[in-house]
This record gives sequence, structure tokens and C-alpha cells, in this order.
Amino acid sequence: MDNPLKSSRCRLMGLSLILLISVILMLFKVIPLLLKPTMLSHVLDAGELVIVTRNSSTTYYEGPNGKTGFEYDLAKRFAESLGVELRVITSDNLHEIFEILNTGKAHFAAAGLTITESRKEYVRFAPSYMDVTEQLIYNNQSYRPRTAEDLDDGILEVIDGSSHVESLIELKTKYPELNWNTHKNIDSEQLLYLVENQLIDYTVADSNEVSLNQRFLLELRVAFDISKPKKLAWAFPKIKDSSLYDKAMSFFWRNLNDGEITHLIEKHYGHVDKFDYVGNRIYKRHIATRLSKYLDMYHEAADKYNLDWKLLAAMGYQESHWNPKAVSPTGVRGIMMLTRQTAGLLGVKNRLDPKSSIFGGAKYLDRIRRRFPEELKEPDRTWYAMAAYNVGYYHVRDAQKIAEQQGKDPNKWTDLQTTLPLLARKKWYKKTKYGYARGWEPVKYVTNIRRYYDLLEYQLSPDKNGRTKDEEHEVFSIMPSVL
Repeated sequence: MDNPLKSSRCRLMGLSLILLISVILMLFKVIPLLLKPTMLSHVLDAGELVIVTRNSSTTYYEGPNGKTGFEYDLAKRFAESLGVELRVITSDNLHEIFEILNTGKAHFAAAGLTITESRKEYVRFAPSYMDVTEQLIYNNQSYRPRTAEDLDDGILEVIDGSSHVESLIELKTKYPELNWNTHKNIDSEQLLYLVENQLIDYTVADSNEVSLNQRFLLELRVAFDISKPKKLAWAFPKIKDSSLYDKAMSFFWRNLNDGEITHLIEKHYGHVDKFDYVGNRIYKRHIATRLSKYLDMYHEAADKYNLDWKLLAAMGYQESHWNPKAVSPTGVRGIMMLTRQTAGLLGVKNRLDPKSSIFGGAKYLDRIRRRFPEELKEPDRTWYAMAAYNVGYYHVRDAQKIAEQQGKDPNKWTDLQTTLPLLARKKWYKKTKYGYARGWEPVKYVTNIRRYYDLLEYQLSPDKNGRTKDEEHEVFSIMPSVL
């Protein structure tokens, strides 16, 4: 007869063994998960934070003084707070940006992305750092549309996959006749450039992009807002591991409370209204009230470096409106807006001293002008030098190479001003050595200077007989009375 106590012990041992095996199996599953590095630890171990962004003035671009852009500067501060380097991946295609993000090729997207309900389904947004309004943009030389109903006969083009499309879809419920075209591989700034040159009638852009671009694309106007204010934010992949996202949350809350992000916004956007391009009437007034103080300096600097003083003065007006105390948020300052680095190379100790700035600017322009190959003749050499003064010498050289690839003359300004804007298009800048640049800016820069020069020359020498410096001072002394 079996012993009941012995049987119970056997059953108990069997159950204990099964339980032990279950615990061991569970540990085999759990321990690897516990040992798996988090995204944050991976970033710290690799010493590198990777972002995906767009090439644009509001996000990231290579300026004459190095990498810059609001999103880049903000992401760089986050990387510095982690003690790691920042690596940037760029794409002009919004669908590709989200694909890069969600396939793990980038840790987050810092691309001026609007928070929308549809996007919340597949990404996780950090705290918003800026509000923008979506605006319908037209050319000032054309009829201003008052409502979406006025867009029937015009060409409206926007970015595929953008929040602008979502807003237009909503607007179409009220205006069924509203139609538009979408582009995948072109960015908002390029569409603004097309409107400026009347190649398309309308586009939609965020208010921050409009404000920055109106400084150079002078014919752009806002017809009306197509949305209420919307929020911009970084986008993180929607995964269980929230370690890096949580760190970003802390970064934003700390910097929002300390005012650091507000300071960064001021750096990139606060100067927009201070440096608008005024009309001819105000320009004439500035000739009388400002230029007269620095006339002899421009003459002396131009004589020393073999430049036309009126061209040098027009350049100074484009840079600072002849304000010797002018300071940009990027650190350039003075009448000729020299960077600290450039001033050091030129031996300029005080950039806010008018004479030092004017002579420094003249010396720098002459130095750039001499760098170009001898086959580049005047006056094109001077136009090229001024473009390089604005966007950087090597970007101009890249534009020359593009001109050669297109069968154009790389030493003619008429051809270069068509290839410089291509530095903002991925198809072209990805083939260049120095990459993306806001290539239309130096075109506008040179164009504006030449216009200022023509008006200055006309104002001082309307009869083409020429004037001495004393006679020029006399003209300035009587101008306020006739203005």
C-alpha cells in the first residue's frame, strides 16, 4: 500500500521543480531585456546624437561662418548638455524625414515640424518651442487674393506631406473649387523663390519662414492666414524606450524656464524688422543724413584698394544702412558687418569704429576679389567678390562648377546668378563640395547693391559731369530740404 505522505512529497517536489524551471525560463527572457541598452545610453556610449532635418534658413544650413540655423543651434545645445557630438542628416522630403526617424537612422527629427493630430499617431512630440501661422503668399506685382475663392485662376503649389496640405484640405470643405499641386523634393523656401520670380502664383509658408525670406525676396506678400497659430516641435519615434525623449523633455523645460530658447529665437528672428530694405525715398534721406558723415572714409578706402567708392558705400548701405553701431544676431557688426574672425584676419580691432569697419570691409572685398582666377574679368569679378562677401567664397566656386556642368560660362555674372540659387536644391548641392547655401541671397545682395549704386550715382551726378568731394558734400547739405 502506497504511503500517502510520500506521494504528497513527490507531488510537491514536482510542482516546485516546474515552478523553478518556469522562473529560470522567465529570467532568460527578462534578463536580456534588463541588460539591453536604452537609447539614451546608446547615445552616451557612442558619443553622438543624430538628428534629421531640412536645409533651410529656419532649420539648418551652411552659412558663410559655418553651420547654423535655429533647429541646428537648438539641437547642438541639447547634444552639448549630454556631452556628445551632433551629427546631422538632411532631407528635403518630409516623407523621407519621417522614414529616417522611424527606421532608427536618426534619434529625432528637428525640422520645423508642425504638431498635428495625424502625426501624433506615429511620432512623439517634444514640448513646442514656437508658434507659427500658415500663410498664403503671393507676388506684390500681382493681384492680391482676399479669400481662397480668389485662387481659382492661379497656380498654388505646396509641399507634399506638409501640414499645409492638411490645412488646405480643411479649407476646401468651405471652398470646393480650391485646388493645388504638391511637390515631394522641393522645400518651402524654394517655392517662395518661385513666387518671387512669378513662376508660380501662390504658395503656403509658415510665418517664420516668410519673415526671414522677405528680407531678400522683396516682392513676397502675405495675402491671408489659412490657419490659426500652430506649434512647432521636435519629433521622436513612438517606441517603448522613452529614455532619450525624457531627457529632451527635461532639456526643454529647463531651457524654457531659463529663457535660453527665447534668447535663441531672438538671435535668429529678432532682427527681421531691424534690417528691412527700405524704399528709394528713405534711401535718399539716408544718403543725406548718414552717408555724408562717412563720405571721406569711403573715398579713402576705395582709393587705397582700387574700388569705386559709390559701390563700396552702396555695399555698406546693404549691410547696415550706414549704421556704425549695427549688430546682427549672428555676431557680425559695424557699418560693413564684419565677423569677429574676419576682423581678426584683417587687423580690425574695433568693428564699431566707422573708419576701421569701412577700411576693413574694403580690404576684405579686395582680398576676395584677388582670389578668383585671372580669367574672371571686371565687372564680373567685383560682382563675384560681393556675392562671396555675402555667402562665402567656396559656395561661389561651387556655383561656378554647376555653371560649367550646365554648359554655361562660369565667369559671367549673368550665368552665375542662375546657378547660385541651385545651391539650395538637393539635386545640385549634394554634388558640391561645400553643400547647401541660400544661393538666392547673394543674387539679391548683389542686385540690391547695384540698384543702390545706380541711385547714388544718379543723385550725385545727374548731369554726368562728375563732382569733386567738396561738391558732393554740398549736395548732401541741401538734400534734406528737398526731401
